[in-house]
Amino acid sequence: MDFDFNPPQSSNRSKRRSRFRDRLPLLFMCLAAAFTAGFFLLQQDAGVTEAHFQPDPVEVQAADDADSPPAISSLENHRPEPEIAREVIKDFIAPGDTITALFKDHFSPQEIHRLSQQSQKVFPLTGICAGQPYQICLADGDFESFLYEIDREEQLLVKKGEEGFEIERIPIPYTVETEIVQGRIESNLFSAIADSGEAPELAMRLADIFAWDVDFILDIRQGDSFKALVEKRYREGEPSGYGRILAAQFINQGKTFDAILFKDGERSAAYYDSEGRSLRKAFLKAPLSFTRISSGYTMRRYHPITKTWKSHPAIDYAAPTGTPIKTVGDGTIIRIGYTRANGNFMEIRHVNGYTSLYLHMSKFARGMTQGKRLSQGQVIGYVGSTGLATGPHLCFRMRKNGAPINPARIKAPAAPSVSSQNMAEFKQHAAPLLAQLDGDANIRQAQIESNP
Repeated sequence: MDFDFNPPQSSNRSKRRSRFRDRLPLLFMCLAAAFTAGFFLLQQDAGVTEAHFQPDPVEVQAADDADSPPAISSLENHRPEPEIAREVIKDFIAPGDTITALFKDHFSPQEIHRLSQQSQKVFPLTGICAGQPYQICLADGDFESFLYEIDREEQLLVKKGEEGFEIERIPIPYTVETEIVQGRIESNLFSAIADSGEAPELAMRLADIFAWDVDFILDIRQGDSFKALVEKRYREGEPSGYGRILAAQFINQGKTFDAILFKDGERSAAYYDSEGRSLRKAFLKAPLSFTRISSGYTMRRYHPITKTWKSHPAIDYAAPTGTPIKTVGDGTIIRIGYTRANGNFMEIRHVNGYTSLYLHMSKFARGMTQGKRLSQGQVIGYVGSTGLATGPHLCFRMRKNGAPINPARIKAPAAPSVSSQNMAEFKQHAAPLLAQLDGDANIRQAQIESNP
């Protein structure tokens, strides 16, 4: 009997279908399990994402209580403002400058006119002077403020406000240090001040304080000395001149003169000696500072031009052309003009029958006219050589009731002393100042306390 070891194909396919049917249930079970696992994983991921962007309200409150970072909208509300670009233009007033020229790039002519009108009562803008510093501040290119130095004490501040201009005078900010300045005279006060390392301005200030008692041309001697308690001013760390001279002492030919700055009640601050007597007197000792006597008061002098002998009831002060001339006392101009002999001259009437004459001036100060009232120390003109003069000098004369007198020998009455009601305050004020000059605070204080 023959055996067939290769059965027919139809029989094999039937067997494979049978095995596949048997395995179907197991396959369905695996697919179901895989689907279920995937579904739960997707749900978990979705839950985490939702919790991240939409937290529970209670949890948000807790986070806020723990000072968590602000929300995005809060950060937007607190963003810093854009920084303003500021520019400061610093310069000096040039000759011929006007407020229109300075502001033409910032304001219309109508606005400049309104500014000038508004500033008139505070400081007339027509009064800006060449050489004075100023600065203009801009914010994002627009005008913000204008600052102009009126003098050594005050500034003019102009700001643009919402309803026009804001204009005011403000003090110049200084840092002030008080120091003692001292020196010894070898030739003159001007040189002594320079030798001590100080500016010429201080010599002028000291000469003005003692001008009623010391003629710094006739009276100065080698060996004279001075001390002064001076305020030195600084701006932005740089020296910027002098403030007040609080107290000073000048020793001339062995005689000591004290000066203490004090405000007596409603009066203006003035200088008094250690006993409270005013240093101010009816007449200054001289109408010029730091010059020399070229010809003194005499009843017989040989005139260098007329070649004749004649009286010279005057003092001639030789000085460079243009040196300022000051009136020696309060008064009124009674004559002013020009003559062939006297050149440009001025005569001033003072109290008690006194008059003073000033001859050979190069020119008069601005505003000098007959009848004008003058204050002691006011500049009235400038040294020259007009008229019969061999060189620049001032011929200075004084008369009383029409008769010539020697200006160097006038015993002028003093201004009022410190009032009795303020004398105790003055002495308490003066004691520490004089002590600093003397270098002996204990003795000076004891004297004041035992003599109130």
